[in-house]
Amino acid sequence: MQDEAAYVCDSCGEEIVVPVDLSAGDDQQYVEDCPVCCCPNVVHVRVDDDGRVEVWAEAE
Repeated sequence: MQDEAAYVCDSCGEEIVVPVDLSAGDDQQYVEDCPVCCCPNVVHVRVDDDGRVEVWAEAE
């Protein structure tokens, strides 16, 4: 299983690496400010049955 994943900031286009906390469930959503441009992103984390992690974000 992955312990890190990356998403692209919807505002500035930078790739952001985030830790993956599997104890929070297989389908997660939270708000995180981009460390590059400080704009808030809604980060989505989904873990499939095989343990593959998918992360994406959209502007808040």
